[in-house]
Amino acid sequence: MNSIYKSNINKKYKFKNFIEGKSNKFVKTLIFQIAENLDKKYNPLFIYGPTGVGKTHLLNAIGNKIISKNNNIKVVYVNSERFVQYMVMALKNNKIDNFKKYYRSVNVLLLDDIQFFANKKRSQEEFFHTFNSLLEDKQQIILTSDKHPKALKGLKNKLISRFECGLTMFIKPPDLKTRIKIIIRKTKKNNIILSDKTAEFIAKYIKTNVREIEGALNRIIAKSNFKKSKITINFVKNVLKDIIFKDNKLITIKKIQKTIAKYYKIKINDMISKCKIKSITIPRQIAMIVAKKLTNYSLSKIGNSFGGRDHTTVLYACKKIKKLCRENYSLEEDLNKIIKKLSS
Repeated sequence: MNSIYKSNINKKYKFKNFIEGKSNKFVKTLIFQIAENLDKKYNPLFIYGPTGVGKTHLLNAIGNKIISKNNNIKVVYVNSERFVQYMVMALKNNKIDNFKKYYRSVNVLLLDDIQFFANKKRSQEEFFHTFNSLLEDKQQIILTSDKHPKALKGLKNKLISRFECGLTMFIKPPDLKTRIKIIIRKTKKNNIILSDKTAEFIAKYIKTNVREIEGALNRIIAKSNFKKSKITINFVKNVLKDIIFKDNKLITIKKIQKTIAKYYKIKINDMISKCKIKSITIPRQIAMIVAKKLTNYSLSKIGNSFGGRDHTTVLYACKKIKKLCRENYSLEEDLNKIIKKLSS
């Protein structure tokens, strides 16, 4: 039970070792500003995105930064599953008042993976009162989740409305340049020499998140050490042949078109038609951006597969969908679900 009464900040997660890229720059910059000023301008701050994009790293990084500036500030990091476990333990040991007092007396609460509160009514009720207490006392709250507040299932509406009263931000999976930076940083840390071309080759096939990148690199490094082989593109091709086969053979433009047509309940022929009805053009544009993300086809090849369109149409579609995703979280959820389905 004493483990409740600790900051629980992981000291290895710092801003200096967080790899910044186009997909996370804005969120990282904002969190850094909060750590520097702690003026509660964005309160609560709700960060969401798929697994392995750096949410936990950033939560711990802000905690470490705040403590380094002033160790009198009471900062607590806790995963929502742990919060539930601690609460149950407190109830069993007749220490629920201590539990309430502790969490309602912090200056900064960093709560990870809020989606695990789903269908846990007692825990939600307790957190609701803790949340209100902290906001009333003008203490900073930062939450993370794998989904936008409105897309969270099994959570009470009054909690969701509280989450939305501050600032909600999305972290996307790392783009190609960021993935290359991650690969180079992690191989250097392991004293592995890797050419830029080899790093780019790996990054093209490991597209979803940092954990998958780390897993692929561990395989490559282990095989290299065992065989005492230099890590070249051909060596990587052999080690990651299952991933490369999946990417090259299974995820085709036709499969993308078929999956998205089924998802939006339209005909596959609508993907290549000249129809300009919104219910057709949006799925078609989503299919184009997914093809760009999940295949190595050129923009010209992608455009040609959608009724002989050119590369500028594909670029426009990608730009349009990115803009719509910023404005409409449900479209963003649709896009993420489709990518996850095709990548699994």
